[in-house]
Amino acid sequence: MPRAVAGILIECDESIKAMIVKIDKQHNHDFIIENIDDKHALIKSDRHDELKELLKKELKDTVKEPEDSSESE
Repeated sequence: MPRAVAGILIECDESIKAMIVKIDKQHNHDFIIENIDDKHALIKSDRHDELKELLKKELKDTVKEPEDSSESE
């Protein structure tokens, strides 16, 4: 018998989507219900907040903040 899973449709750019897919693979595919295209995915609604936190952490670790240019003047 089919089972329904509540989901949230997300839209993001390709680089963020790649990070989400990477996080999903690292966590045994616990987040993505359906990978729709390069910019859209259906995410399990009960795991959405956890995915957001993991994505924030991944972005913080990946993206360097610009240096303060006022010190060099």
